[in-house]
Amino acid sequence: MSAPIMPQSVTASRRGTPVRARVAAGTALLLSLLPPAAICRILTQVVRGTRTPTPAEVLEWRDAVNRVSTRCAGNGCLQRSIAVVLLSRMFGAAPVWRTGFRPAPFAAHAWVAIGDTPIGEPAAVGHFLTVLEVVPRHRASPVAEKRSS
Repeated sequence: MSAPIMPQSVTASRRGTPVRARVAAGTALLLSLLPPAAICRILTQVVRGTRTPTPAEVLEWRDAVNRVSTRCAGNGCLQRSIAVVLLSRMFGAAPVWRTGFRPAPFAAHAWVAIGDTPIGEPAAVGHFLTVLEVVPRHRASPVAEKRSS
């Protein structure tokens, strides 16, 4: 599922994030070996009860995963995308997880997004045809709950 879409960047991260990123990347490597339906089932359970992350948070977690795993920083987009979801869950949030492809020239890819916006990806990924996705049902924020009252 890995296609070289773009070089991955690396920036500084928060304290404690590298250890969590290593755990997420290692777990993601194991999950990436499972059949696609199993990955979807597991990630659907992982993202339950989370909040919507900000794009900056997702980029930070993505960079943290790239920093600790050469495979994630390279062509391991499936492992990277799963690792970002797992790492975000450790912080109580979860982006949308997607896999898809473009037909011509053919390229398969896995990525994370907030809504319909891919995070840390070139704009072209937004035009890929989605094959699998896990969309979290985020818990309501305290601000949203107050507005509805």
